[in-house]
Amino acid sequence: MNPFMEKPMPVDKLYMDWNMMYPVPYNKNNVDPYTKCRIILMNGTEFEAQWFSRNFGRHCENNDIRRDLAIIRRSEQQQQKRISCLKPKDETILEHTIGYEQLAVDLTAVLAKKEKNCNVRNALDFALLEDFDHLYRYSNLLNLEYGVYPEKLVGGYTEIMPARPTISEHRHPKDSVFRYINNKKSDMITKLNVNIITAAEQQTMNYYMNVAPLYCKSDIGRRLYQEIGMIEEEHVTQYESLKDTRPTWLEDLLMHEYTECYLYYSCMMTECDRRIKNIWEQCLAQEITHLHKAKEMLEKYENKSYEEVLGCDGTFPDILKLEPNIEYVRGIIRNTTGNTQKMEKVVPIFDLMPKADFYKYQNIVNKDINSVASHMTIEQYIRNKGCDYRYEVAPNPLMVLRNRRDDNTSLARIPAMTPKSSVVAGNDYCNCENS
Repeated sequence: MNPFMEKPMPVDKLYMDWNMMYPVPYNKNNVDPYTKCRIILMNGTEFEAQWFSRNFGRHCENNDIRRDLAIIRRSEQQQQKRISCLKPKDETILEHTIGYEQLAVDLTAVLAKKEKNCNVRNALDFALLEDFDHLYRYSNLLNLEYGVYPEKLVGGYTEIMPARPTISEHRHPKDSVFRYINNKKSDMITKLNVNIITAAEQQTMNYYMNVAPLYCKSDIGRRLYQEIGMIEEEHVTQYESLKDTRPTWLEDLLMHEYTECYLYYSCMMTECDRRIKNIWEQCLAQEITHLHKAKEMLEKYENKSYEEVLGCDGTFPDILKLEPNIEYVRGIIRNTTGNTQKMEKVVPIFDLMPKADFYKYQNIVNKDINSVASHMTIEQYIRNKGCDYRYEVAPNPLMVLRNRRDDNTSLARIPAMTPKSSVVAGNDYCNCENS
């Protein structure tokens, strides 16, 4: 599909009434897990569209442009309200969180598997293991405090077991920045991947920032959201650093709208719920109008064509399809769990000097291991149940993560306690320059 070849709706037909904006939610007991993931993804995509537009408006002195942005933004706001209310009232914060982390795992894996830029792929694979471990921590909390079995929520599509321990993910802010891509040299799929994962992780960060104080079941739950929310802040920094910094505001607006069209089209083509598929179809029609408006603004104010900016005629690459990635994730766990980040590079934990910033930061935030919520959650579960909660199709790929009666707090944090087999040797884990 090429959205530029589609006829846009009239602008005054974009807006919805209150009934249309408040849809019937999904049934949490029989909804397909990937339907929930698509809803979370598109909610985050609309949030990203909102905040990009607002920042554009705050840095623009042309009121005609600001009025055009306001027209698009009002429609994006209505879309976001409609999508977010697909979540039912009886789904708890923690149940919804499982959807967030399942999306983070399977979306990241799907993007990484087709990514050709090694710098972007490194970033995706690196954070993938951390979101995978977050799914494990939240799952233990959910089963402990609510008696809900998370494997039912993920539908058996995604395993639940430890990876790089959350305690090992706390890095110095200087070590959370990658090299940015060059849009003019990058494939469209790379540019889309960077936009998509940035929006998705930003939504996760925002969700945890807001729900931590609203979680009322326990202090350990509030603290777990607080801790993992800090890791999500790292992830957003990592992913947004991949974006090319050189496009103009209007060029970036076009890419934002194109990304939304691509995602709504992908959702529409892969959705199994007929009613929600109809919502994706309607949102796509609205986004095509937004995209055409962005194209007109680019032509009017910068005398540029969309082909010049996108580097193609606008035809979508292969659609994004959420699917199980069990074997792919297992391979990443097996070979890269012992890695960390040092400046722009992903490196084995063994490569860090004793005075590295990683250790300085660890010694501040994790000086008392027994007060680290991600560790406390698993330890409390083990005390109550005898062993941790998991959903595995086979034993963990790493022997050091197979003990279900002890939470590993050393892997990827203490070199002497990290197996050399858990990092990729030599140059297999590429650290490329801008490409």
